[in-house]
Amino acid sequence: MTGRSIYDLGMRVTVDTALCESNAVCAGLVPEVFYVDDSDELTILASEVPPELADRVREAVLCCPKTALRLEE
Repeated sequence: MTGRSIYDLGMRVTVDTALCESNAVCAGLVPEVFYVDDSDELTILASEVPPELADRVREAVLCCPKTALRLEE
């Protein structure tokens, strides 16, 4: 699996770039963490997820239309 990771007190989110179609659902839900640029490339902006964003990151994982986000806690 290809991807990028972020951490939140043991929380790890991985983006599978082979599945991701950059629909930007995650970026819409948590723009502090996910960003889709003009080239439709998903980038993770935060190296550490602040505790107050953890629930929103979980929601983004569940809402990804291509199931390209994985969460490990």
